[in-house]
Amino acid sequence: MSFLKHFNNAEKDRALKQDKKSEKEVPQEIKLSLDLTSNIETIKEIMGFASDIVVREFTIITENQIIKAAVILIKGLAERELINEQVIGSLMSNGRFSRVKDNAELFQGIEGYGIPNICVSEESDVNNIVNELISGNTIFLLDKIDKTLIIGSSGWKDRAISEPTSENSVRGAKDSFTENIENNTALIRRRIKSSDLRMEAFKIGAKTKTKVLVVYLEGIAKKEIINEVKSRLERIKIDGILESGYVEELIEDTPLSPFPQIEHSERPDKVSAALLEGRVAILVDTTPYVLIVPTIFFQFIQSTDDYYERFPIGTLTRFVRISAYFISVILPATYIALTSFHQEMIPTTLALSIAASREGVPFPSIGEAFMMEATFEILREAGLRLPRQAGQAVSIVGGLVIGQAAVQAGIVSQAMVIVVALTGISSFAIPAFNASISGRLLRFPLMILAAVLGLPGILAGLSIIVIHLNSLRSFGVSYLEPFTSAGKNGNKDIMVRPPWWKMNWLPSYIARKGFRRMRHNAKPEFKTDSNEKSDNK
Repeated sequence: MSFLKHFNNAEKDRALKQDKKSEKEVPQEIKLSLDLTSNIETIKEIMGFASDIVVREFTIITENQIIKAAVILIKGLAERELINEQVIGSLMSNGRFSRVKDNAELFQGIEGYGIPNICVSEESDVNNIVNELISGNTIFLLDKIDKTLIIGSSGWKDRAISEPTSENSVRGAKDSFTENIENNTALIRRRIKSSDLRMEAFKIGAKTKTKVLVVYLEGIAKKEIINEVKSRLERIKIDGILESGYVEELIEDTPLSPFPQIEHSERPDKVSAALLEGRVAILVDTTPYVLIVPTIFFQFIQSTDDYYERFPIGTLTRFVRISAYFISVILPATYIALTSFHQEMIPTTLALSIAASREGVPFPSIGEAFMMEATFEILREAGLRLPRQAGQAVSIVGGLVIGQAAVQAGIVSQAMVIVVALTGISSFAIPAFNASISGRLLRFPLMILAAVLGLPGILAGLSIIVIHLNSLRSFGVSYLEPFTSAGKNGNKDIMVRPPWWKMNWLPSYIARKGFRRMRHNAKPEFKTDSNEKSDNK
């Protein structure tokens, strides 16, 4: 044992030394030469002579000489038509360069006015040039010049803006984020036309160099939250980021908790509303899901339709979702406890009906519940992974056939089928998919506690869950806000959706103190006929 412990410690020390060494290693700067052919070969060699590298060599004719030039781009990442028309065609036919004296003067002229309507920058380090090339930009090289021009030409095929697929809304906007981060920022800018909107860029991933944006409203979002978000993003050391879920798992406060501490959304209106409240959004390139921090538990129960419909409707549907969440978590455990330990709490008629349905069933309640819950989870997963038409058929037909066959075979009781079906339907009522998953995970431990201890076991399990929820933090904000520290202004929009003219203050546990959403006493008032007559008098 001591030998293994010593071996593990040695392995850890060696890994730490290797990590520190890799952090200190900086890519060696490689300068361009004066020879055009040599520079082209250097870039192609670094790129491994990839087949999608396009090198187009051409000449620029002046009165005194013929100057060789070249452009390098990657197929599929750069707009080739734009390069052919506005770069190569413009330089080969432009008579403004006929009187230049040498290559240096030609290079300066091209950088200043030779390429129309395109962003152009200068670079001499080959490592930076290659990074720009794989980002979709075009490299312009000139013979006898040890510098290059980076031409902004990124233009790959994007998915068109379409309706949200995972966050449906009856009345809300029908556009959603796409995999293009520039389109996503434009969707936010379209809704928040303010000069206070800030977007700070990061590049994460040693291989992917994924662009990540931190978006917030200056003056409304708290400085400590903004700084914490930036600090956690800067600490990420990974080879690649392919989806916002990578970032979510690497920056959340308690990764081992079943409850999500970061909200994600594909709806621009939802993200814009979060920014107006003082939250911070994290946009990741190549994914349509935007992260929102900080997050509290009750955010996952709320929906965008709550704010687009009148407040009585929003309040009613919110109570329905809260009830559905509790049903999805504790209903199977409650059924097991009542049928196994507390039969006296069941009405006599119902108890006789349950006993009759369980006659001939060879398994106890806990066995029935685990069997049916496992079957339901398998059907749900199969419905998600199959094509949409086939998935719906498998979920519906499979559930009906298996449930009916299990009852007729005497494997499970009819009451258990009803409990499992109601539990599954209730879990679908939760707007946030990751929050409903947490309820599904907690359901099984509660079922075990109910089978061992009955109702006291369920109460003990719920107490542990509440204690755990109270211990969670999301970027310094308590997970059970506003019940833990906020005042009455923060408690308004939680379980009850008040009218807009009542929510005149921003939540103090998120935004900086002293910010109003609207003026005081903004309730609409209309004069009646009697009031008008009295005013006329």
